[in-house]
Amino acid sequence: MSAPGDVVDGRFTLVERLGSGGMGTVWRARDTVLQREVALKEVRYGADADPAVRERVLREARALARISHPHVVTVHHVVDQGPHPWIVMELLPNTSLQDRISAGPMGPAETARVGRQLLSALRAAHAVGIRHRDVKPANVLLRTDGSAVLTDFGIAALPGATSLTATGELVGSPEFMAPERVRARGDGPAADLWSLGLVLYLCVEGVSPLRRVTALATLAAVLDEPVPPPVRSGPLAPVLAALLVRDPAARPDAETLDAMLARAEAEAEADGSGPAAVDRRAPTLRAAPAPDPLPGPSSSVPPPRGPGTPAPVPHRRARRRTGRWAALAVTAVAVAVATAAVTVYALRDGTPGDDGRGAPATPTATAPATPTASASSAAPETNPDLAAGAWIAQLGTVGKSAGTEARDRMARALDDKGVREKEYLDSDGYASLRPGFWVFYAKGFTDGRQAVAWCRAQGLVREECMGRYVSGDPTDFGYQCLASGAGVSGRCFRD
Repeated sequence: MSAPGDVVDGRFTLVERLGSGGMGTVWRARDTVLQREVALKEVRYGADADPAVRERVLREARALARISHPHVVTVHHVVDQGPHPWIVMELLPNTSLQDRISAGPMGPAETARVGRQLLSALRAAHAVGIRHRDVKPANVLLRTDGSAVLTDFGIAALPGATSLTATGELVGSPEFMAPERVRARGDGPAADLWSLGLVLYLCVEGVSPLRRVTALATLAAVLDEPVPPPVRSGPLAPVLAALLVRDPAARPDAETLDAMLARAEAEAEADGSGPAAVDRRAPTLRAAPAPDPLPGPSSSVPPPRGPGTPAPVPHRRARRRTGRWAALAVTAVAVAVATAAVTVYALRDGTPGDDGRGAPATPTATAPATPTASASSAAPETNPDLAAGAWIAQLGTVGKSAGTEARDRMARALDDKGVREKEYLDSDGYASLRPGFWVFYAKGFTDGRQAVAWCRAQGLVREECMGRYVSGDPTDFGYQCLASGAGVSGRCFRD
């Protein structure tokens, strides 16, 4: 057990412990060679018992040390000494974004500005293959000029590590964890962007929307429950809607997200929206208390608190979960997500719904007309009607990298559930979509709310059916209309 006064690598004298987390302890230390104060991270999690874990820690720390970025914590030195590796980093002010939020919600302009800074930090790390995996306000420190610095890059959790380990140890913070990480179905850059979206939501709304009383309930909310629509976010609302989508393929890429944040910041500054710009008609919701921790590495950093109001969690990939999950054992925790069965997407005549303007919303075509391509045919050509711009009800996506067999499996699953008329498109042919996916859809809608009303009429809201505008214009990416328990959110109209 390390203690103040211990010397690491013959030059770093431990002064005081600054905090502990899932991966180890951070110390204030004195570099006796350069006569300066530094932060020393003692990486204990698994590194003293597993040589492979130790090597990954050292490799990622060295990769991070090569990054020179104003919003990434600077790594000065890596020490492979004693039972644990040590990471020598710049000593930053002990004021976190969590501290800033505890003083009250931030305005949309300030939040967008911080969001762009954190996004630039994530892009720098992603470029060298580092995933953060624990983006949260407590891991964001603020310099004296107010700029944000993301800490614990690539060290808070390691490549290949599962979110919930076989021994029941949770790596990461439940309320900020991406759904695909909870399911151990993906750990790409999009998972960090989901976490960033929740951080921005907390900044501007003042509440953590998916936090529940216990850690298990929080994980259940991450997997299943809609994020309440924002009431304070102003021009940031479309950004939150685009990020907080459970299908990682549907989240914007970093470049698109940066443009969206820049636009939101400019709009917020132009209309003067800030913390006082609150819709007083909207109900104020209390944040749930911090969840009880799951068994595993502990953290001395309390979860963010503060009153506020929640926001929209767009859903996307169509699934019906056949049961609730979660099993608890005395010595281990296992999150058991009920097997996801593909929902019956019967593209049948739907009951007209309310389009939000007081008029019935009925698709101009209640079922797709003659499909442009069957799911078993060769890759479809671009549909001229969609390329010119049209609203669709997006039912699900399949990554093209998974191969045509994966696409056909989804189509066959829909066939097995009684869906005979369906269409899909190759997203590469549409500038408003992220490339690299096949998108199953229904068409024939005049706006996004009409598509969402159709989803409701088909009983597909919980299956993450959503309205989306498809066109050849990349600026149309943000037109995404989402259903939630509180109504409809997002950008539903394109005038």
